[in-house]
Amino acid sequence: MISTNDFYPGLTIELDGEIYIVLETQHVHMAQGQATVRVKLKNIKTGSVLRKTFKSEDFVPQAFIDKKEAEYLYNKGDEYYFIDQETYEQYMLTSDQIGESLNYLKEGVIVNILFYENAPIGIELPTTVILEVVETDPGLRGDTVSGGSKPAKLETGLVIQVPLFIQIGDKVVVDTRNAKYVERA
Repeated sequence: MISTNDFYPGLTIELDGEIYIVLETQHVHMAQGQATVRVKLKNIKTGSVLRKTFKSEDFVPQAFIDKKEAEYLYNKGDEYYFIDQETYEQYMLTSDQIGESLNYLKEGVIVNILFYENAPIGIELPTTVILEVVETDPGLRGDTVSGGSKPAKLETGLVIQVPLFIQIGDKVVVDTRNAKYVERA
């Protein structure tokens, strides 16, 4: 058990049978009332974000998550297969366990597989991934870097806003935390 006063970003906790990672914490002290801790949590399995307020003296079970680095191999329907580069052990996760991270998965991407009680429960993506643009409007003559943006569909099906000079076939770096264009690869 861990006190809500000791929450910090990156901490994993168990709440209502689900595993959450703490994204933000804010300690609030009322003049006449009780001190509280406002927390922004992300569900590891579904990726949904939740805001919750705890009393400062509350205790919550801490979830101990193990991570193993693995390479994404392929999928067969709803099952996604990964391989540990050191032990060559293969892991299978479902699309429900991977959640929104499916938008960034392509063969060869190195991810961290998250384990809770020795069972795989999800993945942690790298901060950025390189994806190819497969569909976008053609750029116009005179387009500049700071000019504007247009939607582009990437090889995984994700649609993001990119600068006007990006063309079909270009590879772009995408931030996996907010689905934003970073730069051309």
